[in-house]
Amino acid sequence: MKALEQIDSWPAATAAVAVVTAEGVAEEHGAGDVVLRWASVTKLLTAYAALVAAEEGVLDLDEPAGPPGATVRHLLAHASGLRFEGDVPIARPAERRVYSNTGFDLLGERLEERAEMPFAGYLRAAVLDPLGLAGAELRGRPSEGIWGTLADLSAFGRELLAPTLVAPETLAEATEVAFPGLVGVLPGLGRQEPNDWGLGFELKDAKRPHWTGRSNSPRTFGHFGGAGTFLWVDPDARVACACLTDREFGEWAVAAWPSLADAVLAELGGA
Repeated sequence: MKALEQIDSWPAATAAVAVVTAEGVAEEHGAGDVVLRWASVTKLLTAYAALVAAEEGVLDLDEPAGPPGATVRHLLAHASGLRFEGDVPIARPAERRVYSNTGFDLLGERLEERAEMPFAGYLRAAVLDPLGLAGAELRGRPSEGIWGTLADLSAFGRELLAPTLVAPETLAEATEVAFPGLVGVLPGLGRQEPNDWGLGFELKDAKRPHWTGRSNSPRTFGHFGGAGTFLWVDPDARVACACLTDREFGEWAVAAWPSLADAVLAELGGA
């Protein structure tokens, strides 16, 4: 796929990208076997572990967690009022969309308590091993600590197109707007009104600007990371795109990622 060759001009020493369908990897380009830091793309897998736990009865999405008045659902949706870093809230629950690493770290702690095992162990047993993510490993916080290969991220993208670990209805709920109408800042891209989010999944909806392409449907969901990584899933196009780099997120990504997404979707549409 010629569109994927765009990554060769990116300001990254190492980059890899894959286009994924429900059947598996359709195309890939770059250093796909290199283990790289996923940064905040980790949140997608932490959220998925929480959804598995909810279906297993280990965790209740509406049980209290985080600051007073907040629940697991609030933590997943960045609606607890917790700041980016720090356990002192700056808003009441469901008042604003405040993107929070701390919220996801608290989520990991709550799941650890409920499962009576280390969070990293539950994540591996519930998500990584069942999906065959042999190269992926949580080396740090539940909010940002996974390292892995493009093959690992691609396999997770396939899961999000055709879920096997949770019911389709569960994933559908997680990729719909949680606490609609909340205003907030999409990191690196500015204030969004509304700043829609699902349960761990950032939603494109009508956001402008956005890190996916103009051709991506409003139903597109996913996440990007400060390590220059992303995973988006467009359920209307029935395709996902996974990307890992060793270049920190910055203005280069704001320009390059939407261009790549539009080129991928255009090429698929013309096939």
